[in-house]
Parts: sequence; C-alpha cells; structure tokens
Amino acid sequence: MTACTTTRVVVADDQTVVREGIVMLLGLLPGIEVVGSAADGDEAVRLVAELAPDVVLMDLRMPRCDGVEATRRIRTDHPGTQVVVLTTYADDDSLFPALQAGARGYLTKDADGDEIVRAIDDVLSGDAGLSPKIQRRLLERIAEPAPSRPEPPAEPPDGLTAREVEVLRLVAGGQTNPEIARTLHVSTATVKTHINNLFAKAGLRDRAQAIHYAYRHGLAEPPGTSAR
Repeated sequence: MTACTTTRVVVADDQTVVREGIVMLLGLLPGIEVVGSAADGDEAVRLVAELAPDVVLMDLRMPRCDGVEATRRIRTDHPGTQVVVLTTYADDDSLFPALQAGARGYLTKDADGDEIVRAIDDVLSGDAGLSPKIQRRLLERIAEPAPSRPEPPAEPPDGLTAREVEVLRLVAGGQTNPEIARTLHVSTATVKTHINNLFAKAGLRDRAQAIHYAYRHGLAEPPGTSAR
C-alpha cells in the first residue's frame, strides 16, 4: 500500500463494541479509509453494492446472514471487492467454508494493526492474506490422510436447497429446532420453515423419516460409521 493510495474498507461484525474497536483501529492505520460498517452479512452485502469498497473485513458468526454466505454473495456479485475474514474462530468448520466461499484472507481477532494491513495488501495484490496460525493449519490439513466417507450426491435429492440439506444434517445429528437455530444463527421460526419445506419436497412425515432419508441419500452418516 503506497502512501498515495487509500484502500476503502467495510467492517462487518455483529458485536457493536468489537465493530467500533476495529473501525477505530483501522482509522489509525495509514492508507486505510473505513467507508462503512455492518452488523450482519445482509448489511455487509448491501454496503458493498452501494460503496464498492476494496476490501471487507468480515466476521463469520453473525445473525440473519452469516459471514460465509455474505462472502459468497459478495465474491459472486462484486468480484472487485476482496474479503478478509477477521474472526475469533480458527477451527476447520469456520476456516474452510470461508475460504471455499471466496475469502482471500483469514485472520483471528488477536491480529494487530500490522497484520491487518499486511493481509489487506496481500489480497489486493492477488496473494492470500493468511495469518501464520492459519497457514500452519492449512499445511496440517493437507498432510492429514483423507477420511473414508461415503460420497455425497452430486446434487441434493428432490430439489432440496443447500440450506435445507444443512438443516437436515443437523436434524440427523440429533439437534432440536432451537439448537439448529443457534448453530446456524437464525431464528427458530426460520428453522421450522426450512424443515417444513424439506419435509414437503421429500415426502417426509416426521423427524425419524427425515433421519432415515438423510442416511439413505448419503447426506449424513449413521452414528459409529466415521470410525470405520
């Protein structure tokens, strides 16, 4: 980032104190202008459409629309905007979906200002803006033997959407509607809607049938199969 270049940034984080702290930190960094801040993924996508920032610093676990889905929408509809994830979580279930959605950078919230600037510079130059911790995890993942699992279907059966499949897997995992709502950061009413829709599409009457359906179509694994 040269002295004469200003990078326009949107910050997305659902926690007000954290979001305002990040905005304040970025305001102290040379060559960075914060042009907007968002409390959820939907607002982040809207701000990107309105402001066309260079980079979004994206939290992952937010209400209504999480960071992974927001990243996917931004990278699909606004490819000129790069996404750097800035999150508390560095587990595989957070890291890999975010990268698959199109994030080019990934930092945890213990990153300092220099690390944030470096990640922003990296993604704008076409490189990956990953913290050393994340780089190590990627290398470890590559070195791990692939688990033996049944191949999932190429396309969800019966016209199920990706979100409905996700809900179905959580049902098969034994989660209740409130637990699914907390896992997906949506309302219980939204979970009920997804369940009603997938039941209608698949011709299911109850959760027991749904679990059997998920196993039969390779959308979830029966207990104990992962150890084979």
